[in-house]
Amino acid sequence: MKLATIRLGDRTAAVRAEGEYLVEVGPPDVGAVLASAAGLTGASTADGPRHPADGAVFATLVPRPGKVVCVGLNYRNHIKEMGRELPEHPTLFSKFTDTLIGARDDIRRPAETESFDWEAELAVVVGRPVRRADEAAAVDAIAGFTVFNDITCRDWQFRTREWLQGKNWDSSTPVGPYLVTTDELGGPRPALDIRCAVNGRLMQRDTTGDLLFDPVDLVRYVSTMIRLNPGDIIATGTPGGVGHARRPPVFLEDGDTVTTEIEGLGRLENRVVSEESR
Repeated sequence: MKLATIRLGDRTAAVRAEGEYLVEVGPPDVGAVLASAAGLTGASTADGPRHPADGAVFATLVPRPGKVVCVGLNYRNHIKEMGRELPEHPTLFSKFTDTLIGARDDIRRPAETESFDWEAELAVVVGRPVRRADEAAAVDAIAGFTVFNDITCRDWQFRTREWLQGKNWDSSTPVGPYLVTTDELGGPRPALDIRCAVNGRLMQRDTTGDLLFDPVDLVRYVSTMIRLNPGDIIATGTPGGVGHARRPPVFLEDGDTVTTEIEGLGRLENRVVSEESR
């Protein structure tokens, strides 16, 4: 099943993809679907108004997740290009919800950075509460996956040893367009082609099967610290090919188009727009 959150005038609606149409399933967004008593089961059978998928305006998939946990240094080739050793444990940081935008929204480039970079990522969407998950509980807690781009201000990221300030700029992080459930992807550890292009030039390409810590590992690890709730997101890290690691470095400029795509999940296409021009 594929679910999305779309904008309809002054409201949003959670929808299920059915061929060329998007069917409203009741709640206002995918986060509300996951938090409801009916959950994914209810969304799979609900029958509401239908809208053409072509031309749909996607909101960010889960507008107000309780938490967005991100993983750094989780593809072997990216770890090597950044000059690091393979970590023993996941490298974690968080993003605030005000960073999140929809699958076709403009990425706001802040005036304060000269090193605006891309990071294509597979994101886990949590479907039920879980704490200190074992293997089976972690598998059961994963509702599905979506596409995520952890746009980063590198100059701010590396001001200190903590990364949070480089990762949390307003309206910078596209997520979506769909939540795709695990049954459509062969399970909770999918090996999917992941890629990112800038102005049509391929910058990143890998398979999510190369993750050092896979989605189940990450749910287990994060839930050891804190309860994961429906709608929470775990961004699993980016493969090699980021702009910062290129020689010479390449960064995003106003007017660039960033296209992020994961096999079976969908495509983000976002234009970079200076905050000053909005």
